[in-house]
Amino acid sequence: MTHREKQIALRRVRDRVPPPTDWWERLYRSSNIEQLPWYTTTLDPDIEAGFEAHGPVAGKVLDLGTGPGTHAVALAGRGLTVVATDISPTAIAKAKALARKHRVTIDFRVDNVLNSELGGGFVDAIVDRGTFHVLPPEARPVYVLAVRRILRPGGLLFLKTFSDKEPGDEGPYRLSPGELRGYFREGFDVLSIEDTTFQGTIEPAPRALFATFRRR
Repeated sequence: MTHREKQIALRRVRDRVPPPTDWWERLYRSSNIEQLPWYTTTLDPDIEAGFEAHGPVAGKVLDLGTGPGTHAVALAGRGLTVVATDISPTAIAKAKALARKHRVTIDFRVDNVLNSELGGGFVDAIVDRGTFHVLPPEARPVYVLAVRRILRPGGLLFLKTFSDKEPGDEGPYRLSPGELRGYFREGFDVLSIEDTTFQGTIEPAPRALFATFRRR
């Protein structure tokens, strides 16, 4: 995938995207996963630091929008019980193959967070590296209600998004710390919101925010 193709893929994440399941399914079916803009081979360093600072030593973690499955595999390799969801069946199938390769057990499910079938109080922590920031503003309150329901009381949400400090308008929506605080002010305590970058195959890495919330 060329740099231009990556930029087009990022733009289509946000602009005039067809029905989500259909578009994401076509993307994962037709793409080399290792060349997608958000692909990484290891656990995101901000998520790793978040778990070290706040995360449960043991517990059930949801990798929301698992995509390639690399983060789910990394979390399972740390001894956590991992559930990984994506709206693309092909993404889930490819993530399952990666888990088999690394000999880790993960509960993979096709699921849409905006209409999730996961139960209430299902997990101790949620990792979202790139789902919230592709949602249009009108869908974000639905997301907030869903993740609050899925988390147990006291559970943690580790959320990574593009920052409003990232120039241009291609790719995911840009968000400010104030916007994140506003969306999650009901039902969550804000533990931290930090400036960072979004690692992947795009250089230079886009400017990002990493937020940690605790469910009240």
